[in-house]
Amino acid sequence: MPEGPELHLASCFVNETCKGLVFGGCVEKSSVSRNPEVPFESSAYHISALARGKELRLTLSPLPGAQPPQKPLSLVFRFGMSGSFQLAPADALPPHAHLRFYTAPPAPRLALCFVDIRRFGHWDPGGEWQPGRGPCVLLEYERFRDNVLRNLSNKAFDRPICEALLDQRFFNGIGNYLRAEILYRLKIPPFEKARTVLEALQQSRLVRTVYKRVCNPDLLELCHLVPKEVVQLGGKGYGPDRGEEDFAAFRAWLQCYGVPGMSSLRDRHGRTIWFQVRTLLPVQHPPGGRSRKKKPRETQPGAGDTEEDRPLSGESISRTRRARKHPPKSIAQQSEGTSLQQNRETPTAPTKGKRRGPRKSKADWKSKADTRSREAGGTSAS
Repeated sequence: MPEGPELHLASCFVNETCKGLVFGGCVEKSSVSRNPEVPFESSAYHISALARGKELRLTLSPLPGAQPPQKPLSLVFRFGMSGSFQLAPADALPPHAHLRFYTAPPAPRLALCFVDIRRFGHWDPGGEWQPGRGPCVLLEYERFRDNVLRNLSNKAFDRPICEALLDQRFFNGIGNYLRAEILYRLKIPPFEKARTVLEALQQSRLVRTVYKRVCNPDLLELCHLVPKEVVQLGGKGYGPDRGEEDFAAFRAWLQCYGVPGMSSLRDRHGRTIWFQVRTLLPVQHPPGGRSRKKKPRETQPGAGDTEEDRPLSGESISRTRRARKHPPKSIAQQSEGTSLQQNRETPTAPTKGKRRGPRKSKADWKSKADTRSREAGGTSAS
């Protein structure tokens, strides 16, 4: 997802490529886009851009004498998951170009296109920055720092630091990959309470020297310096197309986000946070989060496990304890030298009305009667 550095690089791209170009005509919107129409038409106008956090303002300025007479119009863009600007020939527009600004004739016509593959991007013809967003971490550092430290009592800082860093009211421009890189450099556990991490900065903000800021930057300073590093890399910064050379420098710069050997968890909002395992203390767990690791197979009883191999349930344990306290009478009456296994094999006294042993056949009864008669005859003879 484009973050503060990508919006800043996009504004630089627009200003550089559109410098000296004269645009003309209507602004054209694709038929599949759900964003509003842009009510602007001029025979000649210039385009300029300015980024602030995760927003970009595009200004259309009519040239003197352009027809019809038109006031400048500003559009504020939010890039969503995949927004970007491209300059292409008018007869070879890139796919997913949802808003197009054409150059005026007679030169070969070009089109400045807002390209958004996933269509989560948005533009607002009102031209105002979104209310509630804080100062930009990249261009308004002093105001940004003051805004955070003055509002530490806000309930947003009750949350883990990894979630608070995505709150655009205080960290305008910070996104998923930036929070991972910032926390990794400072070895801050991602699920540490945000207020706990930032209160120490509030106490020391008056004694920060130039040496300390350069050699040992704190969390808020890294929120400014790390995005600045991405801008200095050039190219396009973060991008989903890993095969493009424009993103090669950025991928080499990453130390934590998506890097092999790092771990990841999902926070309460389902966003993936990357971190190094040794920064996550054993007692810390993401509040409401889910681990992406599967349950070990050895803890799951399989089909081949015997009853002895399977862990006892709570009911089995309670029955065992009751049996030790109150043994059956037939077992209690046995001698001390008899083992518990032998006691279990000893039959108990039959209950009244119940038959003992297997049922005898008629032949067995007849044989028993003959034996008794012979014994009686032998006794009388003697």
